[in-house]
Amino acid sequence: MPFEFERQKISDVVLVKPKVFGDNRGFFMESYKKSDFVKNGIDVEFVQDNHSKSSAKVLRGLHYQQAPYGQAKLVRCSRGKIYDVAVDIRPQSKTFGKYVKVLLSEENKHMLYIPDGFAHGFVVLSDEAELLYKTSSEYAPAYDRGIAWNDPDIGIDWEIDFEPVLSEKDKKQPTLKEVFQ
Repeated sequence: MPFEFERQKISDVVLVKPKVFGDNRGFFMESYKKSDFVKNGIDVEFVQDNHSKSSAKVLRGLHYQQAPYGQAKLVRCSRGKIYDVAVDIRPQSKTFGKYVKVLLSEENKHMLYIPDGFAHGFVVLSDEAELLYKTSSEYAPAYDRGIAWNDPDIGIDWEIDFEPVLSEKDKKQPTLKEVFQ
């Protein structure tokens, strides 16, 4: 099997480690194979692929889309290094407000599967980073939402010793309590 699937402390979030075949010419890996993902409990139809580039110290997030346009994501860092974060925002979940954080990089080639019902964000740890990710719904601007990256009730340890570079939108995101009162 070309993938190893590791359930995280929130079991719906899965770290996917592809098998990489490398030699002096370079490498080859499968980055997605529906049948293997389905066998491992990830039966999602991805309908959009995204590619983003961010500079050093950029923090994006925490973003999500409201129903009926919620998005599951499969995220990979193809260049550079990031901490990728998924926050459970499903109000009825036992892990509501908890998060998973993983290191994704061009070296480890790992991917993070984030189901619908989670907010997503990342911080760039290298000079720049490029992310490739699949989504289960197309982008729907009217349903685009966010949570404050530094919400004290979530308490994400971003493990950074710098002031992150944020978009104007991300500087004004509400807290989890403000969204789900």
